[in-house]
Amino acid sequence: MKIFCGRANPTTGSVEWLEEDENYDYHQEIARSCYADMLHDKDRVFTPMAIAAVKIVEKNGFSDKIKVINKHSTEVIVGPDGDMQCRANILITELFDTELIGEGALPSYEHAHKYLVQEGCEAVPHRARVYAQLVESKRMWSWNKLFPIHVQAEDDEKIIVFPSEMENCPGVSSVHDIQLNQVPCSDFTILSNVVTMFSVDFSKQVNSTSTYYTVKLGPIKSGMAQVILSWWDIDMDPSGTIKCTMAPYWVQPTSNDVQWRDHWMQCVYFLPNEEPVLQDENVYLTAYRDEYSMWYKLQKARNEEDKKDAYVGSPLCSCQAHLLWNRPRFGELNDQNRTNQYIQALKTVLKKDSICLCISDGSLLPLLAQYLGAEQVFTVENSAVSHCLMEKIFKANHLGDKIKIIEKRPELLTSSDLEDKKVSVLIGEPFFTTSLLPWHNLYFLYARTAVATHLTNSVTVLPQSASLYMMVVEFKDLWRIRSPCGTCEGFDVHIMDDMIKNSLNFRESKEAEPHPLWEYPCKSLSDPQEVMTFDFRLMVPQQTLSTDGSVNLLRTGKSHGTVLWMEYHLTADISISTGLVQISDEKGNCKWNPHCKQAVYFFSSSLEPESLTDFPSAIMYSINFNPKTGEIAMSFKPLS
Repeated sequence: MKIFCGRANPTTGSVEWLEEDENYDYHQEIARSCYADMLHDKDRVFTPMAIAAVKIVEKNGFSDKIKVINKHSTEVIVGPDGDMQCRANILITELFDTELIGEGALPSYEHAHKYLVQEGCEAVPHRARVYAQLVESKRMWSWNKLFPIHVQAEDDEKIIVFPSEMENCPGVSSVHDIQLNQVPCSDFTILSNVVTMFSVDFSKQVNSTSTYYTVKLGPIKSGMAQVILSWWDIDMDPSGTIKCTMAPYWVQPTSNDVQWRDHWMQCVYFLPNEEPVLQDENVYLTAYRDEYSMWYKLQKARNEEDKKDAYVGSPLCSCQAHLLWNRPRFGELNDQNRTNQYIQALKTVLKKDSICLCISDGSLLPLLAQYLGAEQVFTVENSAVSHCLMEKIFKANHLGDKIKIIEKRPELLTSSDLEDKKVSVLIGEPFFTTSLLPWHNLYFLYARTAVATHLTNSVTVLPQSASLYMMVVEFKDLWRIRSPCGTCEGFDVHIMDDMIKNSLNFRESKEAEPHPLWEYPCKSLSDPQEVMTFDFRLMVPQQTLSTDGSVNLLRTGKSHGTVLWMEYHLTADISISTGLVQISDEKGNCKWNPHCKQAVYFFSSSLEPESLTDFPSAIMYSINFNPKTGEIAMSFKPLS
């Protein structure tokens, strides 16, 4: 049986109905689950997927001792005719995420103690602790607030500023979970020692009711309090002999003790506003939580009357920027070096009589074009939220009447929208909020084609073209999310490996997936290679674009996969890479654009244990761009 699935195509911008196998959703769920990554974590207690659990139990000879109940724990019935004959005296769980409580651990434990386990039961894990550390970090703060942007125009320097409501906005409560172990110490200043915010004893009744915890901090250094870094650890046994910690490298005794994980990372929380603190000054840090999330607030020393804390609800974005832009996008907009490249490029193409049209979501390019002398600037915004936000930003810079916002899709533009003027300069970063993979921003090419009738014959398009690049790499750790587990603590879990492999082969193994590679170290085994070019000065091609070739491997290593990214050529000599920034040393260690996700295509053969000794000399590739769907299909084959 076949089913029809509707989806928005991020490259073409159209809504498509695709015929899929009836098991499509099942395979998607399994293929994207990363269960094997959890099994590679040697510190972790693991409860297998219910579907595979029965078979694994049987294969390992425990069918008479282990009963698999394929239910959510809150649906389990205890009693003579129930799922369990009596209450349990040991509670074994794995309900945690990077934030500890984000997957509903607290209400699940609360229910279990009320209905499923005996009073005084033992729990594995036994307890958890949540830690916090106050830091100052311009880099991390740039993921939350926009900084003034300097624009060197012909006559003087202009500064793009942002509305006060953006500066005062508390942001959103959602945690920013990242691999803190990839953030160098030079990117932040520690302002306090590590403190324990709260702990939970899982062997006793757990209360999921919203609450807060306050600790007294004595800053060890003066600075600007901006960010709370947080993580947790768990004691697997009552005595705390067996521990599992998410602590980052600067807290661990030695860097060699750091266990790599992708399912549990570390948390970055932004304070509602940055605030100066002095060394040894008494300040109070409060962690608030509900059933599923946490947020923080910092207060200076208070009078006795003020020390009666009140629960403060989760922060709500009032400026709309945090609803429109994710954290990497804030960082991208705050990258002055990146902005300077656009400024230099715009200076080469703009004239005093230029009529500009910008097609990008929530872009600051219209401001740059106006400041750099364009006669008229139009900008297209697809949503009411982005329209409202950009209008506030333009007004804050006294350009509300000089930049016209058109809330339409590009194909719906009319001559009257453009005041019956022809566009002489079409600009875009390009950036679109619907993009997941690097080439999804090729939507700019489709938009450029849609507005062709509104462009002059000699129109200048910026960027003028884009190139797709690829490079073969060896990952330090990221390969683990796709690697079979085989045996875990003596248990044969090949059944689960096979299930995941089958689902990957259904489709996922033939596709690239997005990853922010600044968080996942790798070394290049080949030089970066340009494999396909898209000319934005032309319209969408009618025929499929195809390229075949090979890349030679220059370094010895495990070819885990290929990384792909886009490079936008703003002008003939100014380009911006969304991927590789540089190969930093002779060993091939890579530095990646920290604001973008790159595409990773894993070679399935290189992830099999028996292929660990295979070192191909080159990788053959075949890449096809289908202009009707906007999709890029690819295949790779190692050559000995």
